[in-house]
Amino acid sequence: MFEGLFQPMHLLVIFFIALLVFGPKKLPELGKGLGEGIRALKEGMKEGASPPSSEQSKNTETKG
Repeated sequence: MFEGLFQPMHLLVIFFIALLVFGPKKLPELGKGLGEGIRALKEGMKEGASPPSSEQSKNTETKG
């Protein structure tokens, strides 16, 4: 279904449309925010997969 979706020409068209919509000044900020969001998602998935450490469980016990 998604075979060949991210070909170089498709990515150029998506970049050009984003440039038209957001403008050249907002595009780097948008990319930075997207990168930070993906990084936070990956870190959250890693934390969810591993069991919490004893220090993390102590912090949640004192907060709640």
